[in-house]
Amino acid sequence: MPFGNIGIGGLVLILIIALIIFGPSKLPELGRAFGRTLSEFKGATRGLVNGEDEDKRPEEKTPETAASNAK
Repeated sequence: MPFGNIGIGGLVLILIIALIIFGPSKLPELGRAFGRTLSEFKGATRGLVNGEDEDKRPEEKTPETAASNAK
């Protein structure tokens, strides 16, 4: 059974189970951590698909590197 076809009922059930296990005070913290992780994963995946390497990105040059390249 593929996990892509959970549906609304399944999502509600998962949310209720998470609420029981972690409690209402921990759910926002878990949601933020999951969101950050997903965002980092998407960014890394997008970089791999576009063929970018972290060392080769021109927008992330340090001021020393930019000054030495301008000479």
